[in-house]
Amino acid sequence: MRMKSCFLSLMLLLVVFKVEAGQPVQESTSKDQSGMAVTIYNKHLGLIKDTRKVRLPEGEGELRFMDVASHINPVTVHVKSLNQPKSFDVLEQNYEYDLMNANKLLDKYVGKKVKIVDWNKYQDRKEEVEAVLLSNNNGQIYRIGNEIYLGRPGVKVLPEIPANLIAKPTLMWLYANRTKETHDLEISYLTNNIHWRADYVLILNENDTAADLSGWVTIDNKSGATYKDAQLKLVAGDVNRVQQVFERRLEERAYAMKADAGASFQEKEFFEYHIYGLQRKTTIKDKQTKQISLLEASGVKTEKELLVYGNKHYFTRRYSRNDPKRPVNVHLNFKNSKNNNLGMPLPKGVIRLYKKDHDASLQFIGEDRIDHTPKEEEVKLKIGKAFDVVAERRQVDYKKISSGLHESSWEITLRNHKGSDVVVGVVEPLYGNWSVIKNSHPYKKKDAFTIRFDVKVPKNGEVKVNYRVKVGL
Repeated sequence: MRMKSCFLSLMLLLVVFKVEAGQPVQESTSKDQSGMAVTIYNKHLGLIKDTRKVRLPEGEGELRFMDVASHINPVTVHVKSLNQPKSFDVLEQNYEYDLMNANKLLDKYVGKKVKIVDWNKYQDRKEEVEAVLLSNNNGQIYRIGNEIYLGRPGVKVLPEIPANLIAKPTLMWLYANRTKETHDLEISYLTNNIHWRADYVLILNENDTAADLSGWVTIDNKSGATYKDAQLKLVAGDVNRVQQVFERRLEERAYAMKADAGASFQEKEFFEYHIYGLQRKTTIKDKQTKQISLLEASGVKTEKELLVYGNKHYFTRRYSRNDPKRPVNVHLNFKNSKNNNLGMPLPKGVIRLYKKDHDASLQFIGEDRIDHTPKEEEVKLKIGKAFDVVAERRQVDYKKISSGLHESSWEITLRNHKGSDVVVGVVEPLYGNWSVIKNSHPYKKKDAFTIRFDVKVPKNGEVKVNYRVKVGL
């Protein structure tokens, strides 16, 4: 076993020696790029496809592939020659990320000779001394002649850059090339620290019955690379990074988004996600936040709701509060359907709502976050709390019939101080086996454990909702 290991080590040394002795190291930079494609996921993850024209000498050699993302995941790198796939192989790959700076350069010269140059511009003189750098730990220590210097003013001059230090992140390949033709090399890899999100603006009409909706894509690139003239795609969905399903070759089933001459993105179904492809190329600079228009929709029908929520724990104990007032929540709902001038998958993001005041000036009225919303589904937004509509809850009666059976009576008072009538929904989540014994207003059974009273409250008026309920655990 030891002889086999020694033999493999010897062969590797011979290969390296052959490369170093046979031909110079080749380099490829972003100047060689002929194509760039970027796919961005919701979880600070990007898939980069970088295509470059690279001419290599025949035989084995070393190629430095530069200008890659500094947050690259090296184990995800895949390289192939698009035009000469059988003539190019990668035998070994290294990712060099030990980037040079002043301290690292000095670290490499500990125990070696350096030159220190001191300029005195006032006396117009230049002094050069030769020193041995003894340490670069919390300051430099030099030997100059027979003396030890703890620090020394002046510019440190090094004879050369050490071979194992580079200026920027670089992929290094030991390759085998069997053609004189120029390769179209496609390099794909995953990188962290690049993210996208959707932001929406919804402008309500005067009666809160319709709105104009616009969507924007916001891209935040901190991956450590600039992607010039890139074909951009955005994936909406929660990708499991352990399974890495995004690396599979999956069939795409396309359908058109809402017809719009100004649409920037084309949406397609992709596996269990949705993918949005920008219909033009764009440049995404490092450390840049970029916004691109996603959608525009006018005349979206909306429905405003005023809702008061109960709590299922109310019905199994005595209820007493010093402040019986309960918040009246304001919600806005709309259907993401073609009949409602939408009907396209909406990526998750924040919807910010605006409305014109009496001076026709646009004012912010609230915001909410939505999850990924397929077509034909309803979007429900919570925007705030009503100012002029008040709700109070009071327990009129309570008795414990047995250890698992409770009966209680409730009075919910609704007061409307607005200059118009309103409808308030009172939503009551109930426990276990329940039955409404008596009620002053009709209710709807929303599900097995929830009822809802929709109560019309006249302007400057008051309505009391009374009901008695029995719950069994």
